Amino acid sequence: MEARCRGYRRIAGLDEAGRGPLAGPVVAAAVVLPRRCSLAGLDDSKQVGEPDRVRLFAEIVRRAMGIGIGSASEAEIDRLNILQATRLAMRRAVQALPLSPDFLLLDAVTIPGLCVPQRPIINGDGLSCSIAAASIIAKVTRDRFMIEYHRWYPQYNFAEHKGYSTPEHLRLLRQHGPCPIHRCTFAPVQHLLSGNALGFPPAVQRL
Repeated sequence: MEARCRGYRRIAGLDEAGRGPLAGPVVAAAVVLPRRCSLAGLDDSKQVGEPDRVRLFAEIVRRAMGIGIGSASEAEIDRLNILQATRLAMRRAVQALPLSPDFLLLDAVTIPGLCVPQRPIINGDGLSCSIAAASIIAKVTRDRFMIEYHRWYPQYNFAEHKGYSTPEHLRLLRQHGPCPIHRCTFAPVQHLLSGNALGFPPAVQRL
């Protein structure tokens, strides 16, 4: 790896999960893997089925030198926009690492304000083991958050669609109106909020 050839040893891969959903946080993970770490089946989390993601999650937790997880809430997403909220979640993930990284590999984004050398890689979750590992950690963590939110708001079936704009989620959103974890600036939710006069249920105010 180029970064190792340049003398870096604590290289953290970063990735996120949850930029596209209509509800819930965006979650980022930073993972520092040991040198020559091989994880069978490791790939971008979108290319890995749920049982394998869970298996890989446990294996990454067992073998990683360090893992940091950060998130940005739906309120922060609405206030900052999704790109800036993603960067905030990534900064928090780096800050949560139990060791200080000396180099960052990221999937196509950069994080301003960090005094750590970093390199964005297009399609990095398919090219870098540490980015792919971060992708798995972020995805499984966020899915678990959404399953917990399902217990709070069972009428939206978050455990199934995880907040993404599936036909079922859009139908339930029209039926019940937004709840406190919906992202009010995302178009389908925003349209509902502005369409109450057309008979949509009133929005639930954020707590």
